[in-house]
Amino acid sequence: MSPVLKTALLLVASNVFMTFAWYAHLRDLKSWPLWLAILFSWGIAFFEYAIQVPANRIGYGGSLSVAQLKILQEVVTLCVFVPFSIYYMNERIGWNYALAGLFMVGAVYSAFFLKA
Repeated sequence: MSPVLKTALLLVASNVFMTFAWYAHLRDLKSWPLWLAILFSWGIAFFEYAIQVPANRIGYGGSLSVAQLKILQEVVTLCVFVPFSIYYMNERIGWNYALAGLFMVGAVYSAFFLKA
């Protein structure tokens, strides 16, 4: 498996944990005291970091620049966040969000395929 593909897959896994750590408490832990929600979220975030750090090392060692890693991570975040928003949080995604996604595709193209 190529380092870029391995990095992308690990980033998807880490972003699932990150998304739940950052946003699931808004739906599921509303009645919890804030400090407990923070501790719970930190517990989930531990697994996100345990996957994300190796993903970045693999990607950086496999020819991705730091800027490419960051752009890849942001696109992966949106690819995980959109279904989470729709199916878990029951929120609608409007045309303006779709347009923002197209701009992200442009960012990926610029970072990975255009030479400075």
